[in-house]
Amino acid sequence: MHPPLPFNARAARTLREKLGMAPGHVAYGMRASYGMTHITPDHVAAWERGVALPTANELTALAGALWCSPSDLMGAPRTLREHRLARGLAAEDVARSIGVPLDAYHRMEETGRWTGDKRQSAALATVLSLPPRDFIAITGLEDELARLLTEAVSTRWQAHIRPIARLVSMERRDLQEPLRAMHQEYQTLLAATLSRAGGTIASGENGRRYIDDIVNHFWARLPDH
Repeated sequence: MHPPLPFNARAARTLREKLGMAPGHVAYGMRASYGMTHITPDHVAAWERGVALPTANELTALAGALWCSPSDLMGAPRTLREHRLARGLAAEDVARSIGVPLDAYHRMEETGRWTGDKRQSAALATVLSLPPRDFIAITGLEDELARLLTEAVSTRWQAHIRPIARLVSMERRDLQEPLRAMHQEYQTLLAATLSRAGGTIASGENGRRYIDDIVNHFWARLPDH
């Protein structure tokens, strides 16, 4: 069972009004061009009021009737399925492009567990134009990223640039300043708490809080990603 799609009701209404269309016109377009014979103006009005949500197929048809991309009608996509729908791609096209059997791809969308290899993962990032943060979340690599970041701030951050860059598909030069700053932040935090607490458990607690949220600390230092 998929979670409800992140539908932007205000955007749907704004786009319709900019086109000078009434809900009836949109409903007619969805019926005539996309075979959505069950759609009425009441459906369109309910979506725009936020009291109902379109299905994936209805969202695609609505986008077509409003001459926009499905992503224009969605909030921030969170899952593999939502990223695919936001790009207006069929599951068959994505599966073929990344070299995964269609039934296996459907299973990954249904379970929310990505099981592709490195080559398929790289192809997925390209096909869906995934920013690094979304790529890491979708492919289930957040634990590995957290491990590498923890080692980077705890030891020599320079030694971890290469594996982190490879994992998030970024240039090493773009990671130097974020990792250096995070290392300094973490080490300063430990030094300050050790000084105040005389080396008691307080320092460990502050350090653990930082480490527990280390992935978010990392993305916060990469605002463009």
